[in-house]
Amino acid sequence: MARAEGKLLDASLITRVAQGLRYIVTGSEPADWFGPDQPLPPMAPPEVMGRQFDYPVGYNLDTPPRAGERLSFHELRRLADSYDLLRLVIESRKDQFERLSWTIRPRLMPGGARHAAAGDPRIAPIIRFLECPDHEHAWSSWLRILLEDLFVIDAPTLYLRRNRDGSLYALEPVDGATIKRVIDDSGRTPLPPDPAYQQILKGLPAVNYTRDELLYLPRNPRSHKVYGFSPVEQIVMTVNIALRRQLSQLQYYTEGNVPEALIGVPDTWSPEQIRQFQDYWDALLSGNSGTRRHARFVPGAFAYHPTKSDPLKDDYDEWLARIICYAFSVSPAPLVRLMNRATASSVQEVAEEEGLAPLQKWLKQFIDGLIAREFKAPDLEFTWHVEEDTADPSAAATIAQIYVTTGIKSIDEVRAELGLDPLAPDQSPSPPIQPSGPATGHSPGAAAKEMP
Repeated sequence: MARAEGKLLDASLITRVAQGLRYIVTGSEPADWFGPDQPLPPMAPPEVMGRQFDYPVGYNLDTPPRAGERLSFHELRRLADSYDLLRLVIESRKDQFERLSWTIRPRLMPGGARHAAAGDPRIAPIIRFLECPDHEHAWSSWLRILLEDLFVIDAPTLYLRRNRDGSLYALEPVDGATIKRVIDDSGRTPLPPDPAYQQILKGLPAVNYTRDELLYLPRNPRSHKVYGFSPVEQIVMTVNIALRRQLSQLQYYTEGNVPEALIGVPDTWSPEQIRQFQDYWDALLSGNSGTRRHARFVPGAFAYHPTKSDPLKDDYDEWLARIICYAFSVSPAPLVRLMNRATASSVQEVAEEEGLAPLQKWLKQFIDGLIAREFKAPDLEFTWHVEEDTADPSAAATIAQIYVTTGIKSIDEVRAELGLDPLAPDQSPSPPIQPSGPATGHSPGAAAKEMP
């Protein structure tokens, strides 16, 4: 009970007043039968607003990279190196990237004009730098190093080595498995001058890097994780199954010539004697996975009865190959039963288009940002040559001709996509070839004129 001006006030009156005020402020009715009720008041200070995810307390104190993940970087690498089919797929994807050509050009403005001239003197130094980014490996070899860490551990990392004047000297690949991410209070990468990454060497934090000193470029980050999600990690279960099948196939040649079978024992043996002999037999080869290919003893006449044949390849092997190829958008045609040439060609083209295009965009965005920050040339861009992106160059030429003749694109736009300079004002393009008319010998224009 409460007292006011010498009179007692009923506690329920105060409760009703408080509920009414809450209704005025929040809009929640005071008496909602089986209603949601008011949420519990926040326990954290206002500064916590915007935190990316619920990371473990003291996360930065864990020394090994990926300490809270189910698989370490080294385990992912062992999986990629142990299964030969997975390794072949990774190398095939690298080969596809290596055959692509590229150039640096002025950015295209909305009207179709360029921000800068095609002969801009800033282009040549950038091309020379990218031809050997770390002053040790050529572009193709440097890119293969970067793609290896992208496909296997999704942690491609580059150290920005600088000249004395602060300009960029080289982009040196760093083993992404040695890099531990540091997070700030919001769960994100700290801004300079705070350390954003630590390199773990010999199990100890060796070097701190800021975001200006190290480029950490995972392609598949997730909001609830600190590290990326590589294609190899996405198919861990499939690779484990495939490794065990591959080991079983190897043991067919290395574990002797006794397949899985039922072997009879003398009729006078009791079930207990058979069990004891079976335990004894199993104990001889305990811990050896090759025992799965050995014999078993059962009551009956002493005779040999194999339980199953020994297929070394079946439909399930093809299914595993398809899953692994799909994870990397590589055509499984060389690894599965033969298909007709048209289907195989179509599958190959779709796989290359679906797999290469996102990776090309990822690399382009990274290099465009590098050109803007380090070379102070945001009006220039990295671009892939169009003819390399199309399996059939004649089809690309036909499409480009249709775009020009219908006015969708100008000739200079098509030339820019091919990495060519725009036409000079005194140059006149040759007229496009017009499609022939009907077989009557009249041109389409003449036929139109003859119509009433």
